[in-house]
Amino acid sequence: MKRILLTAILALAALSASAQTLVVYYSRTGQNYTSDGIVDLKVGNTQVVAEKIQKLTGADIFRLETVKEYSADYMTCTQEAKDELNAKARPALKADIDISQYDTIYLGWPCWWGTYPMCVATFLEAHDWSGKTVIPFTTHEGSGFGSGLSDLRKAIPSAFVKKGLSIQGSKVKSAQAQIEKFVKDQQ
Repeated sequence: MKRILLTAILALAALSASAQTLVVYYSRTGQNYTSDGIVDLKVGNTQVVAEKIQKLTGADIFRLETVKEYSADYMTCTQEAKDELNAKARPALKADIDISQYDTIYLGWPCWWGTYPMCVATFLEAHDWSGKTVIPFTTHEGSGFGSGLSDLRKAIPSAFVKKGLSIQGSKVKSAQAQIEKFVKDQQ
């Protein structure tokens, strides 16, 4: 009986611990630029990383989705992203999540025009980040975070924003060890 009770307590403690961590990400499917040229992604690079982090941490996961989808065509999408950035647009999201119950939030995005997509700004501005630990990650094809980390710190000054993880998008499928080290270093 004591063993069953101990097992149940440990299971509840693990569930409670993982419920305090959330992975939030924006990721896009469709055409993507890589060093090998344009490729068609059925699953976005940032989603691949987000799902690996979620599996390693046991965290809850939430995907940001815009009401108006970006074009699957790479060149058209880059123009849409540039126009939104220049206009300081805040694209509407299909859904949101209450982050108040989470202490730690992994936040991921593809680097667009040297920062995060404007739909990430929509999400950031919708929440109180006081006392949260934010662990950013990004996928890119050569720009790293760009100004994304400094832009993030300016957008949510009441949060503690960690250094983060930057992975070249065309290498995410072979980045398991890098992601595992990154997650382990956060604990």
